[in-house]
Amino acid sequence: MTGLVAERDRRAPALPSARARRYLPFATGGLQSLLQYRSTFVMTGITAAAGAAVTVFLWRAVYAGAAPGEGPGGFSTEGITTYLLMAQVLQILHANRVDDEVAAEVYRGDVAVMLVRPVSYPVVRFFACLPVVAANAVLVGLPVLGLFALIVPLTVPRPVDVLLFLVSTVLSVLLAFLVNLLTGMTGFVTTNTWGVRMVKQSVVAFFAGQLVPLALMPGPLAALASALPFRGMVDGPLVLLLGRYDGVAGAVGVLTRQIGWVAGLTLLSAALWRASLRRLEVLGG
Repeated sequence: MTGLVAERDRRAPALPSARARRYLPFATGGLQSLLQYRSTFVMTGITAAAGAAVTVFLWRAVYAGAAPGEGPGGFSTEGITTYLLMAQVLQILHANRVDDEVAAEVYRGDVAVMLVRPVSYPVVRFFACLPVVAANAVLVGLPVLGLFALIVPLTVPRPVDVLLFLVSTVLSVLLAFLVNLLTGMTGFVTTNTWGVRMVKQSVVAFFAGQLVPLALMPGPLAALASALPFRGMVDGPLVLLLGRYDGVAGAVGVLTRQIGWVAGLTLLSAALWRASLRRLEVLGG
């Protein structure tokens, strides 16, 4: 009887909580790895602050003297400053290193080790990137935001817009993970993904609204950017933060598009992962 019970328990599917616990060591392992390279956050913070300074003060010069709401795109000086600064903060949150690590593991052949474990490799990468996102937010994003808040005037958003922004930011982080995962998976078809990653970085920075708000783009280019998933990574959350949406329907529309792209890219990632496994060719060890 005891043997039958043990056999039944062994064959029973794991509960969701039990499956989630399988991935916690990957998150803690990622955190321990980060703590070994704390100087990286100092360099990242300096680089992010320098980039934000160039962008913010350049656009503040463009909007100098503009009346509130009457500058290009309907931005005030404080509004464009807030948009560009928060765009840099979101970019910091999106730097989860998933594309680099997936491509490197495919090239070295380390991904083969993961295939024999009772875990999903894409889910492993998601849990491993969580400490990176959290550390970037606390150790880089908040200090950069606090520094510029002392230097330049910013728009103070409404509490409801802050709440919408936080929800949208979570979705933007998921979108960034999926985009980087797909980029890293190109390592299955090319031995050098450096060029792919550089192109991805440039395309995302432009079409997400990180460099230029979509409201300032020409009509056809803005329409193209709106049709791509990258808008949900930067412009979408900032539209909500600054209250540049048309009532409840406008806010719901922004979040719905983000959710739709998260679902679509998740399905695409799963399909490409299964296809990649069928033609896996490991180089290295």
